[in-house]
Amino acid sequence: MKALKNIFKLTPVVLLAFLLIKFEMDMLIAGPLAAFYAAFVAYLTVGLKPTEAIDVAVDNVKEIQLVFFILMMAAAMANVFMETGVGAAIVNLALNAGMTARTIAPIGLMVTGILSVATGTSWGTFAACAPIFLWLNHIVEGNLLYTTAAIAGGACFGDNIGLISDTTVVSSGIQGVEIIHRIRHQGVWSVGCLVIAAIIFFVMSASLPNHAATGADAYAQITPEAFAYLEENRPGAITLLDQIRDGVPAYMGLPLVIVVVVAIMGVPTLFCLAIGIVSALILGSFAGTIGSLDHFLNGMVMGGFEDAGSWVIVMMMWISGFGGIMNRMEAFEPLSRFVLMISKSVRQLMFWNGVLSLAGNALLADEMAQIVTVGPIIRELVDENIEGSEEDMYTLHLRNATFSDALGVFGSQLIPWHVYIAYYVGIAAAVYPLHEFVGMDIIRYNVMAFVAVGSLLILTLTGLDRFIPLFHMPAEPKVQLRKEPKVKEA
Repeated sequence: MKALKNIFKLTPVVLLAFLLIKFEMDMLIAGPLAAFYAAFVAYLTVGLKPTEAIDVAVDNVKEIQLVFFILMMAAAMANVFMETGVGAAIVNLALNAGMTARTIAPIGLMVTGILSVATGTSWGTFAACAPIFLWLNHIVEGNLLYTTAAIAGGACFGDNIGLISDTTVVSSGIQGVEIIHRIRHQGVWSVGCLVIAAIIFFVMSASLPNHAATGADAYAQITPEAFAYLEENRPGAITLLDQIRDGVPAYMGLPLVIVVVVAIMGVPTLFCLAIGIVSALILGSFAGTIGSLDHFLNGMVMGGFEDAGSWVIVMMMWISGFGGIMNRMEAFEPLSRFVLMISKSVRQLMFWNGVLSLAGNALLADEMAQIVTVGPIIRELVDENIEGSEEDMYTLHLRNATFSDALGVFGSQLIPWHVYIAYYVGIAAAVYPLHEFVGMDIIRYNVMAFVAVGSLLILTLTGLDRFIPLFHMPAEPKVQLRKEPKVKEA
């Protein structure tokens, strides 16, 4: 009977996955339905009254309220960077130098990696860069699959570590860690993965032709149908492409540099984002990319606030409430005991947290759904099963946040049925109709995703992460497994 009760407690997660995958329902609908069902299950299993369920859900949302402010500012800065020319300045620095079949994949990886940090969006970065790089690849006679996989992997770099990425913000908030601390923790590892992947692409491309072409050559090849598709599905990409065509001053790349520098200096995230917006306003005024102050405030900044408030923040509130109810009825306690049973060390437990994140991503086929659903589970696994100093426990939560995000965005590119793959295939097919793209075109040569996912799990399990600055986890006996999970207070 107890086993059936425990299984019944997990059915809200099954329902959420079913709604997302089977019915392809938006999280804004699936989240509330799963939350109400979780409240019903909690009433039947632990006697949680409806009014108590509401209190539990609201209290859980309160714990991450700072995340909502960060998400709004991050979305605003992403809009500002995209429209004022910050993104275009970054892309043009590479395109103006010219590329060959040997260099287009590694350079495409690096450019999309940097651009995704500036814009905070992997989908937007891929949509903006695919037309340029795929047609440039056509001109220089490069390997189409190398280039496609390279810009897909690079587009996820900023989504994993960018200060304004929604997945970075949400995964950090769920684990209760500062975004700046999280970026410092994984920064060297993340950049190392990017560099290693670029080197591998360069070696793979060594035998390809060596004649060069520029971004202007590629832009001239983009079909009207491709522009029409982007105008309907990713209008921000059109703005970026037009700026790439027309050119923007190189100094428009400075706002990104400024944000990174002040973040490294330890300036709080909200102030980093505000500094980025203001610096883009000042420099954009000189570059002539602002238009008017009214457009800047009511179009770019307010548009970012609206984008965040219309989906991400509302979705986060419902899923956070859902997680609060699930935790209140201790739905994941059997999972916690199982992981503790198969883990002989803290490192093994943390490794399994990574596996759970990857498995959840495959199950839900959506990286944000995985972050908000599995994130609370792996946080509880650490809190209930590991004991150590406050500082050491915080470091473990930093690794959990890295798991949620990295195995969400990079793991998505290795899962054939994931929404990421479907989106990238759709964009690639629309802007480059000369090839019939399939999911494996994105997966097969996605060196960045393989390097990131594989190294993160291996380094965590083996302890080799101690050789990477700031990335090491506390070792035993500084942290230890509990013999029994921590007893929760009533």
